[in-house]
Amino acid sequence: MLDPRFVYLAVALSAFGAAGYIRDTLRGLTAPNRVTWALWGLEGLLAFGVESQQNVGLARWMTLALGAVPILVFAASFRDRNAVWRLGAFDLVCGVISVAGVVFWALVHEATIALVAFIAADQVAALPTFRKSWLAPESETHWVFFLGCANCVITVLTLKVFTTAGVLYPGVIAVSDLLLALVIVTRFGPRWRSTHRPSVA
Repeated sequence: MLDPRFVYLAVALSAFGAAGYIRDTLRGLTAPNRVTWALWGLEGLLAFGVESQQNVGLARWMTLALGAVPILVFAASFRDRNAVWRLGAFDLVCGVISVAGVVFWALVHEATIALVAFIAADQVAALPTFRKSWLAPESETHWVFFLGCANCVITVLTLKVFTTAGVLYPGVIAVSDLLLALVIVTRFGPRWRSTHRPSVA
């Protein structure tokens, strides 16, 4: 169990990762998927608002970082129109499903179902970036996801009592960010495709 003030370290790690990702975006080295980052920003800020109303405590600042960082990345993606991932039907469908999940979360009055709907919406929003990282890992910066994972793990460890509401959201994001970072840094997608490419007789 960590001192709750370690949340500030978690937020600092997110800020550091965001700075590197935004820098690479502005330099044209990283091409953010706007569907993912816009929805991550919206969902993070909504979750922060709910946690503030429920007096969650210091852990809500981690959630604020989960909303603020994507908003900054989304804004940076407009600096260079060539440094952004071209959206396709898959991205747009995921965006619509994610928004529908957020609407369902806002309307449902059963806490556990609402939480699951919110997390599902967040993960559907991540699918376009997972797909992009599989197809073109060179278009991503992995450190923001490694540090995002560390952010969530630290935040969970600062909780005085482990509850579904307190652990599930950051826990799922920690796993998702770790998988994203590994897909990017190992370049597993291109390696897998080259290994399984049909041979030409």
